[in-house]
Amino acid sequence: MPRFVHKQKKEIGLSPDDLLFRGQKKMDKVVLRIIDFDPAKVAENDVATVQQVIEYQHTNSVTWFNVDGLHNTKVMQKIVDGFGFEPMMLADVLNTHARPKVQEYDNCILVSLKMLKAEEDGTISVENLSLILTKNVLISFQERTGDVFEPVRERIRNQKKRIRNSGTDYLLFALLDIVIDNYIYIIGLLGERIETLEDDLLNDPNQKVIDKINTYKQELNFLRKNIKPAKEMILSLAKMESDLLHDYMDVHFQELQDNINQANETSDSYREILSDQLNIYHTTISSKLNDIMKFLTVFSVIFIPLTFIAGIYGTNFEYVPELRYKYSYFVMWAVMIVVAVAMLLYFRVKKWL
Repeated sequence: MPRFVHKQKKEIGLSPDDLLFRGQKKMDKVVLRIIDFDPAKVAENDVATVQQVIEYQHTNSVTWFNVDGLHNTKVMQKIVDGFGFEPMMLADVLNTHARPKVQEYDNCILVSLKMLKAEEDGTISVENLSLILTKNVLISFQERTGDVFEPVRERIRNQKKRIRNSGTDYLLFALLDIVIDNYIYIIGLLGERIETLEDDLLNDPNQKVIDKINTYKQELNFLRKNIKPAKEMILSLAKMESDLLHDYMDVHFQELQDNINQANETSDSYREILSDQLNIYHTTISSKLNDIMKFLTVFSVIFIPLTFIAGIYGTNFEYVPELRYKYSYFVMWAVMIVVAVAMLLYFRVKKWL
């Protein structure tokens, strides 16, 4: 399956608000979890139905409702009905290949972006993350259960004052901050491997090195394809004027912009490094080839007059000057050696060697 463009033929012509799962099923069963907290207490539970969460809309606490698994359209329909969302919004959530975006609706804000994770085997996995911000409830939609947001849960459990005393908008910032920090972390891991290629390029440029460069270019292009739209989304979110976003969020959105700019600029820098390394590879190979050609050329030029001398004295004419001279063979070798040495000295003076 291509990593950059995803579109199935059966999706063409469908209504934008059809609740159709457009993606790859990564879990067998949808898992629903909530964390409800305020400055005084925190409650964390798994829930069986969406109906159990609906009542939290009318409380004074902050509720984080997390949905792991997006393939069950019945669950999504219940979320639409229970929270009064527009079907088109949940249709965007179910489209896991959609471009990162932020959209304001009458009673909520939808934020979606790609969440990247470095796997143990060195590969980079990607999943679509959608966040719906309401007054008292923040809903997060993940394609599968993961531990990416566990640091945020620990901050809530450990009674960190800022997150426990703030609203759903700060919780939104905390989750986005985790995602963008992972961007920077993954780019750093890839950058370490890119930087180690320089020694290999200088010491032993071979096909394996060029294969690594091409692989890293593909990975970096994949990262940039997800980071650049996220940068646009963060900028739009920071400019948004909504009753759901308090004034104190300006400084936090600025922090998000700084982090996403760092991720974007770092990825651009490593892209330039890979291009430079590719140029170094071709330059090194060309230099080695030039050295070989120089040696072969000098070798050939030296033997041209020697071959001429040997050809003259190797003819089969009966009367050749010096042919019957006792020391003719040694004289010929002496002349050939003198010619060869003289040519080498001439090449050295001309700095051709």
